[in-house]
Amino acid sequence: MLLPLPDFSGSRVLVVGDVMLDRYWHGATSRISPEAPVPVVRVGEDEVRAGGAGNVALNATALGARTTVVGLVGEDEAGRLLAARLEAQQVRCRLQTVSDAPTITKLRVISRHQQLIRLDFEQTFAAQHAGLMEAAVAELLTEADVLILSDYAKGTLAGVQVLIAQARTQGVPVVVDPKGADFSRYRGATLVKPNLAEFEAIVGPCADDATLIARGEALRAELELDALLITRGERGMTLLRRNATPFQLPTRAREVFDVTGAGDTVSAALGCGIAAGLSLADATALANLAAGIVVGKLGTATATVDEVRAEMERHAPLPQGVVSAGAIATVRERARAAGEAVVATLAPAAIDGGALDFLDAARALGDRLVVIAPAAADGSPHALLPLLAALRMVDWVVPATADGCDALVDAIAPDAFACRAGQPAGITADTLARLPAVQNIPFTVDKAK
Repeated sequence: MLLPLPDFSGSRVLVVGDVMLDRYWHGATSRISPEAPVPVVRVGEDEVRAGGAGNVALNATALGARTTVVGLVGEDEAGRLLAARLEAQQVRCRLQTVSDAPTITKLRVISRHQQLIRLDFEQTFAAQHAGLMEAAVAELLTEADVLILSDYAKGTLAGVQVLIAQARTQGVPVVVDPKGADFSRYRGATLVKPNLAEFEAIVGPCADDATLIARGEALRAELELDALLITRGERGMTLLRRNATPFQLPTRAREVFDVTGAGDTVSAALGCGIAAGLSLADATALANLAAGIVVGKLGTATATVDEVRAEMERHAPLPQGVVSAGAIATVRERARAAGEAVVATLAPAAIDGGALDFLDAARALGDRLVVIAPAAADGSPHALLPLLAALRMVDWVVPATADGCDALVDAIAPDAFACRAGQPAGITADTLARLPAVQNIPFTVDKAK
């Protein structure tokens, strides 16, 4: 996603679904129990977070949207803790309290950043409570730009068809995170977002992309959806839209630490993007970036708007041409993070056949070529600056002051430095000595490791 990140502060997001209390007991593990072959955890911290639809709401709020959540909770401490946690994070709660079921609670025991066991305390909510949800949603839809339905099959969305119809009547887009083997319940939604396992449970195993796309298009048409988004783990996401070619995105995770709640983040980012006026493709790209952030965190987590902005910048194409001295270090770090070797050299005095051969040979020493172009003695820019920036073998041209080449070479910290002959003017012997490889071209050299 290369578009400017929208301002979500004016977006009104309504999240409806199965809210949960995620509880974490953290502690040290140093011995095995004498009673059974299990580790003994000495609990030192009790942490509570909002899960399920509550986590979707937190993710929408983290992006800056004005968020309201509706769900069912029991008359218990867990329900009160959940409401307090959400409200502390600026989520407006319209939780409906029932007396015949407890608040859904998932307790995870964590030691050394590893989950040892999860204990679930839950009871499916009765269908008789659907009326509570319908009444609350009908009241709140008039002030919503998008409705996100977060279904964990706990009974909160027993009347999901009514909720979808209410939203479509009001002209409010509906994003569904589905559950179960009956997707007909979500007929008429704007977008339904199954993961690959959920999708294949409906349409059967898909051996290749062509089969997945064909079956996905058929399902989208059958359910009268504007779009179907299939999240595919390490294989990224596939978006199928009415009257549009399939849109596929690779995964953006740098290092997967914990996938808990990643689907909630995708739902929230999709909803926020749609509420802010993004196309379905751009909202999907936003969701893909946000999911890549949260899987690098422990437990149910959120991606803030600042983190998403940084991730967008990290995946944006590297600039080419003239780059300022202040920006070249950042550009070089991004290239190096992508596994690319950076070569630096000084600008030639003239562009002739020999200079072009030299620049070609310099570029062959690595993956990226930086040309430092020192200013003239009177301070005027290097005369060849525009021409150098236009050469195919040159990635970046960095203007320098007449006496600033040493400092710039240190800032770039190239993997190799190319010299046309001997020690280049403007670069001291001390600076050259600090470089990992100095290559005199056209002599045969080994590429710097």
